[in-house]
Amino acid sequence: MSDDEIQELRSRFAREAMRLMERRGEEVTRTKLAAELGVARARLDAVFPEEGDLLEAVTGEWFAPKLAVMDEVMASGLPPRRKMYEFFARRFRLLRQNYRDDPATFNLYVEMGERYFEYARSYIDLADHYLCELIAEAQAEGFLEGLEVDTAMSLINQMVICYLQPYMIAMIDERLSEEKLALIVGAIFDGLDTQDGGARGTQDIRAA
Repeated sequence: MSDDEIQELRSRFAREAMRLMERRGEEVTRTKLAAELGVARARLDAVFPEEGDLLEAVTGEWFAPKLAVMDEVMASGLPPRRKMYEFFARRFRLLRQNYRDDPATFNLYVEMGERYFEYARSYIDLADHYLCELIAEAQAEGFLEGLEVDTAMSLINQMVICYLQPYMIAMIDERLSEEKLALIVGAIFDGLDTQDGGARGTQDIRAA
């Protein structure tokens, strides 16, 4: 088989594995998938030489829509503030809808992500890379003044973590909203810099 044919089969088999997971509520092995599809195990092994290759393909399919919206936002000509909001909000909408459509399956993917974190790492790394680009664009217009890009990235990720971490969305879905996220992004642009605002200004907690 050509590389294109193998890639096409990877995607097709991964989607079939996801449908099977949704029906059974459990992870799918190559053996279970072959039996479900009525194909020889050797055919699956040719596409997924290792068990982890199937899990990696499933992870890739689950993250594909999130990657697509990140790419779309990064290619847009939006101003930095709006661009950063859309970068977070569009992924949040997808994750929240995934959860609300099927909480049990969503939680299954969350558990898989925790056990097989290495398969999700490339998505996380790309999201951080894109965020660094957004920070650089914001700094070019005078925002986030004085902050190192890596520091700004860490701070911003901590501020929006509830909107991007699947397990947090599952825990506090009803408390999250796009309106609140917009306020967080506004606070990032209006107040996140290296200026000392006095939060760490005293040695004890008694008022002067």
